[in-house]
Amino acid sequence: MRASGTFKVTGFTPTALAPTPAVETALPVGVATMEKHYEGEVAGRSSTLFTAAYDQAAATGTYVAMESFDGSLHDRRGTFNFAHSATTLGTGRENEFCVIVPSSGTGALTGISGSGGLAIDADGTHRIWFDYEID
Repeated sequence: MRASGTFKVTGFTPTALAPTPAVETALPVGVATMEKHYEGEVAGRSSTLFTAAYDQAAATGTYVAMESFDGSLHDRRGTFNFAHSATTLGTGRENEFCVIVPSSGTGALTGISGSGGLAIDADGTHRIWFDYEID
């Protein structure tokens, strides 16, 4: 099945966490926590651990995120984890992936597996979708 929706970032908090031992690169790695709110066939909230090496001025870099989702896909309510990553080179996104973490589902989402994707429209709307199965 496919479930899709939109989301808004409702919280973004940089942390002092840094890789150790320290390795100096041209783009340092930053870590933050995020909170998101979802609407549509994907409805609920998530807590995210977000890591990125990103140059704000050039809009170039890569992020990796692990999210814990609490909500519903269509009429199935529960929780699960998913991971996603993308690279930007000034405009657009590439090298994207999004995967539901196996064995992470609870409630009516127990046994969930699959993949998904994220997109950002020209007007700034953030979209998400999951192509999933429930065992």
